[in-house]
Amino acid sequence: MSISRKSIALAAALVLTAGLASGALVRAQQSEPAGQTASSVPASAGEEAPPPASALSGAVVIPPSPPSEAANVQPDTSESPSAESSAKPTPPMKRPRYQAAVLQALDKVTAETLRFEAPINRPIRYKSLIFVVRACETTAADEGFTDAASYIEIDSQPIPPDGKPPPPPKQVFRGWMFANGPGVHPFEHPVYDAWLIACKTDAPGA
Repeated sequence: MSISRKSIALAAALVLTAGLASGALVRAQQSEPAGQTASSVPASAGEEAPPPASALSGAVVIPPSPPSEAANVQPDTSESPSAESSAKPTPPMKRPRYQAAVLQALDKVTAETLRFEAPINRPIRYKSLIFVVRACETTAADEGFTDAASYIEIDSQPIPPDGKPPPPPKQVFRGWMFANGPGVHPFEHPVYDAWLIACKTDAPGA
């Protein structure tokens, strides 16, 4: 009977000790910071670690602040009419056209010179040369210099003897002549020389 009482007392002591140990373990787990166990486990390679549970349960979500008025103001890319007009380049002025060109010809053999007018698109003969002026113009006011230019075609056609038909003309010059630059595109001929002097008579509607 005494042995059974001792066994009962020993068993009670063991139960009490186990209860105290389990209570201490529970208190230790409660005092441990939440999320420590989850954060102590490293994330697998290539995967982003999930946020701790405290961040999901106790975190306060702050709504994004509304954009300021300065951010809502869009830059004005439209240009005012005055700015557009000032940005556009001014078109160049048209060169005035004339109805006739004043030419001068020289016979290198006899040293004879002749100054004459050649109306636009009208053949003018000087000895064995035939001049046809296609255009004559001067520089515009916005070009910064003054000059006259004429597009001329010159054919060579000797005068035939009486009663014989003239030979077919042969073109010896075609291009622009410049009054202030006769050497820019000169007329080259073994017997004659010719150059532009000026333009004369305003063309209608120029």
